[in-house]
Amino acid sequence: MTAPQTTSPAGSFAAKRGFIVWFTGLSGAGKSTLAEALRRQISGGRPVEILDGDEVRTHLSQGLGFSKEDRDLNVRRIGFVARLLARNGVPTVTAAISPYAEVRQEVQRLAAEEGVPFVEVYVEAPLDVLAERDVKGLYRQAMAGELQHFTGVSDPYEPPVRPDVLVRSDREHVDESVARIVQALLDRELVTATVAGAVSR
Repeated sequence: MTAPQTTSPAGSFAAKRGFIVWFTGLSGAGKSTLAEALRRQISGGRPVEILDGDEVRTHLSQGLGFSKEDRDLNVRRIGFVARLLARNGVPTVTAAISPYAEVRQEVQRLAAEEGVPFVEVYVEAPLDVLAERDVKGLYRQAMAGELQHFTGVSDPYEPPVRPDVLVRSDREHVDESVARIVQALLDRELVTATVAGAVSR
């Protein structure tokens, strides 16, 4: 994904309440890059927390493996912390592969039951593009059969059928993608524009 050239693609915004923006997509698709760019865009001087999948595995899910059960448990933990933050007024952005549709839907349902707004963003890119971005060569190893349990190659990834926002990170600039995510938040009245007409529809 092309790195952002500016920190403010379309004006300034401020979060009005707690909510969850849930980025899902394959490794290297650009979830963490987008999460950080979105945080800069909507913080408006208040905290916006990011729950990054790699950091959660290090600090909250250490010891979990990569079976379906362990992956689902990791996603449930991320969802619990995200809901805890959001229902206490903290806008929360997650950036985790979260490969299985059923557990993503479970997290979204639990958020709805607690009155926490939930915006799902699917960050999509073709495997060949992801392999080119992968400096560690993990995609190539997985495609060669040398690496097991690698999501999208040797383990399944179930893309969202109807995400709230679809990002094509192989085609879009970060600023363009973030502007569309911000627009989705504006449409739900989760953020407010501090510059009139900042985002065009």
